[in-house]
Amino acid sequence: MTGASTVRLFAYGTLQQSEVQIANYGRTLAGRPDVLGGYRLEPLTISDPKIVRVSGKAVHNIARHSGDPADRIPGVVFQLTEDELAATDRYEVDVYARVEVMLDSGTQAFVYVGPGL
Repeated sequence: MTGASTVRLFAYGTLQQSEVQIANYGRTLAGRPDVLGGYRLEPLTISDPKIVRVSGKAVHNIARHSGDPADRIPGVVFQLTEDELAATDRYEVDVYARVEVMLDSGTQAFVYVGPGL
């Protein structure tokens, strides 16, 4: 990634799995822990067989904005290239939307979320 433009991505689910990272980016990612406040996790059934095969899970979690500061989602912040972010867009199913958020650490990052509660 030297010399490439990078972006930050907050991952709270399957994007933290090494097998998902290798399938999408061809490498494993190093990240640092952080927390997304004002969101809560809910289960989401995945019907795309490719996504289920890569993640090993038919039910993923989806973050939904609650606005309640007591709702907090732990996860990891990764640095991705623009091409890797585009690969992530292809991996995430249509229910997820990529938004930019401020994490508890003060770091601004992209995250994939669902419709608010």
